Amino acid sequence: MKPSQNLPESLKSIQVVVRFMLRLAILLAFAWLGASSFAQNMVALALMSAALCAVYAVVQGELPFRADLNHWDEMTAYVALCSLASHFALTG
Repeated sequence: MKPSQNLPESLKSIQVVVRFMLRLAILLAFAWLGASSFAQNMVALALMSAALCAVYAVVQGELPFRADLNHWDEMTAYVALCSLASHFALTG
């Protein structure tokens, strides 16, 4: 989904949040259906998603610390999710 260049800054951030929630729902479904434990699957999927967001942000030329949300912020959320899931994978 290519973001429109004509959107106001607040709508771009809303688009990022909606995109993150949809991807998170898909990741949760795949982690739940995976062969190993849910936490281990979530770690792997969140890490791959973070890497893909970083690559996409570099390719699109997005700057990391902007007022509006972008792929860098989405990558940070996936890294935090990966850290949380890895805690549960190690303790559970």
